Amino acid sequence: MKKLFAAILALGLIIAVSGTASAVDVKLGGSYYVVGVYNDNPSLNENTPYSRAYFYQRIRLEPVFKIAEGLTFTARMDGMEGNWQTPRTNLNGNLANFDWERGYVTFNTGIGKFDVGYMSGGAWGTLWADSEGTRPRIKYTTKAGPLTLLAIFEQNAEGNVARTYAPDNANAMNADRDGSAYYLAALYPFKGGISGLLYGYVNAANARAAGYRTVKQILYPYMKATFGPVYVEAELNYIFGKKQEWENATPDVDYQGYGAYLLVSTKVGPATIGGQVGWSKGDDPATADKDETGPGKGADWNPALILDNDDLGTWGGYDLNTKESANSAKGLLLLNIFANYSVTPKFSVGAALTYAKADKVPANWDKDKGTEIDFTATYKLYDNLTYMVGAGYLFAGDYYKSGVAAAKVDNDYILMNKLTLNF
Repeated sequence: MKKLFAAILALGLIIAVSGTASAVDVKLGGSYYVVGVYNDNPSLNENTPYSRAYFYQRIRLEPVFKIAEGLTFTARMDGMEGNWQTPRTNLNGNLANFDWERGYVTFNTGIGKFDVGYMSGGAWGTLWADSEGTRPRIKYTTKAGPLTLLAIFEQNAEGNVARTYAPDNANAMNADRDGSAYYLAALYPFKGGISGLLYGYVNAANARAAGYRTVKQILYPYMKATFGPVYVEAELNYIFGKKQEWENATPDVDYQGYGAYLLVSTKVGPATIGGQVGWSKGDDPATADKDETGPGKGADWNPALILDNDDLGTWGGYDLNTKESANSAKGLLLLNIFANYSVTPKFSVGAALTYAKADKVPANWDKDKGTEIDFTATYKLYDNLTYMVGAGYLFAGDYYKSGVAAAKVDNDYILMNKLTLNF
């Protein structure tokens, strides 16, 4: 706790000194959540059942410093992130109370806006296929009539700084071993919605020590729109290029992945009903010269409390998600229908039915992941403070036998509650 208080005090001093000495305007935002979970059978195994009960939380501080008109500096710090009474460490292996993970400058010019530094990355369009995180980037934004245009350079790996110069050395400085990404995007707003197209070129040369590089390209169009009482959002994903572009006579391995997502919902009085489907193509094990793996659902799209829920894998050590992570090349088809009802302006209840299966599996695997029923209730204690309770039951499918015919899969249920503060 001493480090937490020290970090908050230091931040306060920075704000105070900046405000008095330089007349810098500071807007401090952030959030806090704490989640309690009981998980009945995370192994999904009838022969070795066990349960887990745990809490996890996160504090987030997001100050924005306005230096001058058109010039700002944005930071983000995440603190005390993890399970209660479980030490959390940062990337250096030290005990992590607060991790200063973002810092970037934003400045407007006559030709557009620039963002430079560590900032948000990994998210585009809808929540589908998104794993929003922090990336070192240079981002340029400008307008062309109704269009918003973006150009982004992103550094994903640095492979030259620690190298020694020698032409005959495998670690030579003159060898390209960086991992970089380049993105171009366009956004078009229209009455009742917005559409966008993202093109990405990812040059992962940091694998050249093995004799190849990865050159991946993506095309991700999306749309969000409201048509009368109906809301629709959709996204398509196309991945192509070279998974392994060899520098010797070894045959190359191509990329050819696909994904698609659709959500439709409508309001009926105080109720909202809808459905969504996400599909990410799996890799065909019979085509060794081609990787057909789609984009995956991403960490941000979690329509169910158990099935393919990223939070359980991150904070619960959840066996189901461990299996999903190890077998992501099998792809996914997930169907979800939901209904939410506002009992009062502050209190709402919801229900959802989810079915999921793998897209491609080996000959001895089953595709069926199972069917899940979820119920939630949310109460707004204050405008910025909400409390949610939820319960989910998974009728587990034979996919979780992992190809072992004699294995016995058992069902699972989860009980959870979550307190969320935004400021």
